Amino acid sequence: MTERILKHKKAIVIIFTILALVSSLVQFAVSVNHDMVDYLPEDAPSIEAKDVMDEEFDGSVANARVMMPDVTIQQALSFKKKLNEIDGVSNVTWLDDAMDITTPIETADQDTVESYYKNNKALFSFEIADGEEVKTTDAVYDLIGDEGALSGDALDTALSQKKTGKEAGFAAAILVPVVILILFLSTTSWAEPLFFLTAIGVSVLINLGTNIFIGEISFITQAVAPILQLAVSLDYAIFLLHSFADYRQEVTSPAEAMKKAMKRSFPAIAASASTTFFGFTALTFMDFEIGADLGLNLVKGILLSFISVMIFLPALTLMLYKWIDKTEHKPLLPSIPRVGKNLIKLRIPALIVVLLLIVPAFLAQSETNFLYGMGDHPESTRAGSDAATINDTFGKFTPIVLLVPKGDLAREDELVQELDDFANVKSTVSYVSNVGAGIPTGYLDESAKEQFFSDNYSRIVLNTTTETEGETAFSLVENVRETAADYYGNDYYALGKSVTLYDMKHIVEQDNTVVNALTVITIAIVLLMTFRSISIPIVLLLTIQSAVWINLSVPYFTDSPLVYIGYLIISTVQLAATVDYAILLTEAYTENRKAMPAFDAIKKTVDEKIFSIGVSASILSSVGFILWTTSTDPIVSSIGLLLGRGALLAFLLVVLFLPALLLIFDRIIDKTTWKSKFYKGT
Repeated sequence: MTERILKHKKAIVIIFTILALVSSLVQFAVSVNHDMVDYLPEDAPSIEAKDVMDEEFDGSVANARVMMPDVTIQQALSFKKKLNEIDGVSNVTWLDDAMDITTPIETADQDTVESYYKNNKALFSFEIADGEEVKTTDAVYDLIGDEGALSGDALDTALSQKKTGKEAGFAAAILVPVVILILFLSTTSWAEPLFFLTAIGVSVLINLGTNIFIGEISFITQAVAPILQLAVSLDYAIFLLHSFADYRQEVTSPAEAMKKAMKRSFPAIAASASTTFFGFTALTFMDFEIGADLGLNLVKGILLSFISVMIFLPALTLMLYKWIDKTEHKPLLPSIPRVGKNLIKLRIPALIVVLLLIVPAFLAQSETNFLYGMGDHPESTRAGSDAATINDTFGKFTPIVLLVPKGDLAREDELVQELDDFANVKSTVSYVSNVGAGIPTGYLDESAKEQFFSDNYSRIVLNTTTETEGETAFSLVENVRETAADYYGNDYYALGKSVTLYDMKHIVEQDNTVVNALTVITIAIVLLMTFRSISIPIVLLLTIQSAVWINLSVPYFTDSPLVYIGYLIISTVQLAATVDYAILLTEAYTENRKAMPAFDAIKKTVDEKIFSIGVSASILSSVGFILWTTSTDPIVSSIGLLLGRGALLAFLLVVLFLPALLLIFDRIIDKTTWKSKFYKGT
């Protein structure tokens, strides 16, 4: 196989180049989904409710609202008509839908009136069609000018569509020069880093292009997957070319040196790729399909990076290796003498610190204040300022829609009266509350009835004043569902933003247990096969899992809310991506241990490997912190911060805590490792 690759090197380079060019064009045909709700499983109660709503009624839950200041009732009605005429806008709701405005509003229920009209300010809620968010919100802004205010989920989606692609490009524009700088400092050839980046860059482009067969990816995958693939798999190229450089000192033929390098580096690259591959595979088992979306892309990316490094990079290098020779330079970073000896002195303090932190960190990381939605926009932005302006006048607006069986107006009236008494329900919109249970439906024309009734269901809208998520919001969702169940058993449906986030919360909490267990088990199996040892996988997983727990506990101790999707993804990604550091150090230690006592072996190992581990960790950490600083999306930003901090913590624990564990458990490792051949001298 190796000889075939080297024999057909020109054809291989041409094929990979063509695939990369085609993929770079095809990727633009892949649609990007910005709606997190679409990734909930089909059997989630809120998704089933939405499907029934779509079948039974023309409109769904309002996903936008506009406030216009200084308007009379007649001006508000005129504005409502203009708003309804915008393409993509439907089901505009205002005061005239909740009461008869031909009667004096002073005599009407003030809670109902002030839900729509207060201090000469009119608040309209409406629906913006899926896929039309950007165009429609732009048209709404044109209509309301600087005086009006716009907020809602549709606006969030529109803003996400506008910024995700730009921010991903901006992050890449910063990241690539940073990675090049790190590689320049860590190599002895100006051309060598370009070979690394070309090999992985080609695989990244092919990965993006093959998404055309999937058809659609999430905005999280678009923002995170390419950069993460680059950072995680760059080591594969470094392993191969460093081995190639070593063998060029021993043999005169570059082709022979590459053969030996491919053979020598294959086990290390395969082990590294396998742990990452299986770790990312665990994400695909999430019920919340955002994990499957990201996991599939990362798994595909790791596989393509492995193929590119083992096939494309050798061919490219043999064609252009003279560039590496011509651009050689002296090491730019000074070597640090006896670094292993100095770091080993810190093994006991490091051991004590980690053992003191590990239990509180494990407990704290699951008690963080989690967010399940997108969070609020900063008030420095128009979206944030508009939302604050609307909330200051009308308060929070989180509608919950109930669909109950049609026909029994008396029972529906009792339900609505009970729901109306809930502290966080400001008003209700339903037939029994707006028209009256005593008035037969036959007295109304079809256009008036269709907002309340379908063929099978009555629709009740609760205007609630809670946030979209949190203890109060989720408690209200539970109470509404329980109350509806008291009247209708399981024959009802509830939907709305808070209902969806409530379902999301329970689904991803279940995913967390499954995904973490699968990640640990699959990586443990790979480590078991790699080291042929029972104890080494435990030591390595304890080291990296400790770094994960400490990382994820920081938001709890700093009292900072954390987007749960970021928490769930990073708990898998950090383990899968940074366990390579521990593998690299432990492989070298077990090899050195065959020739010398444990203490000498660990000092030599740290001396040999701290630089390469530091390079890998600095690249992954740079990726994280750049995502954190460049993205305004709270999910992508939180993934970036956790990834950046996690890579640094993993590096520190691998060079300080892991050596201490290897020394403490040296005898156990010797006895539980097949053919360890550890040095027995004195």
